[in-house]
Amino acid sequence: LQQAKKMGYAGLELRGIKKQMDLPALPEFAGAAWKQSLKDVEALDLKIVNLGASAQMHEPDPAKIKAGLDSAKQFIDLAHNLKCPYIRVFGDRFLKEESKQATMDRVVEGLRELGNHAKGSGVTVLIESHGDFNKSPDLLALFTAVSMPEVALLWDTHHTFAFGNEQPADTWKQLSKYVRHVHLKDSRKEGADVRYMLFGSGTVPVKETAQLLAKSGYKGWYSLEWEKGWHPELEEPEVAFPHFVKMMREYLAAS
Repeated sequence: LQQAKKMGYAGLELRGIKKQMDLPALPEFAGAAWKQSLKDVEALDLKIVNLGASAQMHEPDPAKIKAGLDSAKQFIDLAHNLKCPYIRVFGDRFLKEESKQATMDRVVEGLRELGNHAKGSGVTVLIESHGDFNKSPDLLALFTAVSMPEVALLWDTHHTFAFGNEQPADTWKQLSKYVRHVHLKDSRKEGADVRYMLFGSGTVPVKETAQLLAKSGYKGWYSLEWEKGWHPELEEPEVAFPHFVKMMREYLAAS
């Protein structure tokens, strides 16, 4: 927390702590422990802005989807306690063994169940533009079918560009009414894959995206994704985190 404040951050997005991704089960949040954790955050004038759940709505196994939904509901309850406005879930894949519509229907059903659980909590359930759910037409169809204010979009600006092959302005034009939270990261192509880079040093139009959001009146958070746990070759957080703040301040000042 002290480092976040020192580096210039105003909010925290939590994915895991010490390699534990099940946030509601952590000693910092289990039982009534969340009360002290919230006090610690607020004492530094910080906010917890999103909790990253691992639930995948595409899962065809009834037992697995139930477990994922139950876990996501615990995240909603924890977010409510922490005065956190959002939790994130995944779509996440279109399965080869069934039609695309069958997967979409199951994802819609799961999101509606979570949206109903979130009613009155002050928490919005966000599906991330991630995995196979990285194209605007699919996401637009999804939100049209769900049609609940408790369900909205976490726009992973990297995925829709690098894997969905969409320009940020096109994605924003189609999905802006659903965007509540934004993930930002940079990369460059390496064969069929990408290599993640320090923010602003790759080929993803991060400057244009940030300025597009600012000029369009976006009032949400700008969250850096730095997946050091999955990509250990990345620069240390002590390098990447303050660099992101510096670059974003430059981009937004010029917007």
